[in-house]
Amino acid sequence: MLEQFTNSEFNVLVATSVAEEGIDIPMVNFVVFYEPIPSAIRQIQRRGRTGRQEKGKMFMLVTKGTRDEAYKWSAFHKEKRMKSTLASLKHSIKLHEIKRERPLDQFTEKIKIFADHREKGTGVIKDLVDFGVDIDLQQLNVADYVLSSRVGVECKTIPDFVDSIIDGRLLQQLKDLKNSFQRPILMIEGSEDIYSQRNIHPNAIRGMLATVAVSYGIPILYTKNSKDTAQLLAVIAKREQEELGRDFNPHADKKPMTLKESQEYLVSALPMVGPNLSKELLKQFNTVRNVMHASEDEHKNVEKIGDKIAQKIKEVLDSDYNKEK
Repeated sequence: MLEQFTNSEFNVLVATSVAEEGIDIPMVNFVVFYEPIPSAIRQIQRRGRTGRQEKGKMFMLVTKGTRDEAYKWSAFHKEKRMKSTLASLKHSIKLHEIKRERPLDQFTEKIKIFADHREKGTGVIKDLVDFGVDIDLQQLNVADYVLSSRVGVECKTIPDFVDSIIDGRLLQQLKDLKNSFQRPILMIEGSEDIYSQRNIHPNAIRGMLATVAVSYGIPILYTKNSKDTAQLLAVIAKREQEELGRDFNPHADKKPMTLKESQEYLVSALPMVGPNLSKELLKQFNTVRNVMHASEDEHKNVEKIGDKIAQKIKEVLDSDYNKEK
């Protein structure tokens, strides 16, 4: 029911006191309470159902001449005393300053971060500069920030993350990120509710998050704002560069291929084969050498390889090399 209400399949939700706490109702702009209750805490929790993302209204029905009036004033005075007590505590209690965390600019003198030039106008760059990080703006083909020879970070705000799911660019960006760095990271910035962005079903977002973390094996880090993002980037860069050194190339070659990837790459270079058919050929013939030595008829026994592809493979493998051609 909550999911249907969130997706605007209906716009009125009727509930018992179960709706006071413990469930997430993303956005409600108008709440009517059938009757008052004597508990100030429960009344505050009830009011908290509305006005969470934008202004909301609350109405309470009170029956004159009944215990409703007593409950209403009981909760009112309890809440008033609660606020008075909190105000008194605020003025009477002094917090002693404990040892502060060392400012980033004290240990980031030797940190260097490569950033894509399109990030120039973001608050993250400004905050990194304020922290004393050495920023090198370049045109990066993959990642928004390169923190070491093995760490590349794709940064997205919550709205941009959802938009990239809808327009289909996210998976390609993450695929390139994983193929280019040994330790890729996806960083999502913002405090908005990720499931209330655009007109997209929450399960589509959950599915993408699962794909990123499980299928691609890319860790997802969440930050509240640009300053938080900048601090996390600086801390990761510091750890990496203390271990690997400050001098690295943001345009370094892609991470070394595994034996399996190297075999698929070699076979995929055959005409009209590509990555998918290369897997089928290797499953059939087991080794790259066997693929290359197989006859045209044997190639045609592989699913999805017909006469045309088999002939092209034979032509490339058996023809004499003529550099003029």
